[in-house]
Amino acid sequence: MEQPSTINDILHSIGKYVTEHSEALAKYFSDSKLVQAVKKYAKRIGYEATYGILLLYYVAASPNTPAKDKAIVFSALGYFILPLDLISDFMPVIGFADDIAAISWAVSTVWVNITPEIKEKARAKMHEWFSDFNEQEPSAK
Repeated sequence: MEQPSTINDILHSIGKYVTEHSEALAKYFSDSKLVQAVKKYAKRIGYEATYGILLLYYVAASPNTPAKDKAIVFSALGYFILPLDLISDFMPVIGFADDIAAISWAVSTVWVNITPEIKEKARAKMHEWFSDFNEQEPSAK
């Protein structure tokens, strides 16, 4: 079997694994675990990545998001939450580079599903969590 070579290949592999093993992975992936991880690492990953995570969360919660796009979202969010990583999160400077790449890729891939309402929910949560959050919205691509 050929090894995945790009972040896109890796995330598709993770998405397939998540889909096939969703019940077993449920203990690792929950709303509370996502919130816990985001709050713990938000300052280290930056506001743009945190905002991206929130966009993905609200896209996944939307009944209008197709199952294929939800699998992409769950792959990226799962990669952020789960302890397995290509680059250890404890490495200075580059520790979250792979997580941020996964989040950015997922946001750009499912951008068509990110409605103004989803953006507003994500911005509201950012203001709730971070008093110094800048209103300037990150770009999609």
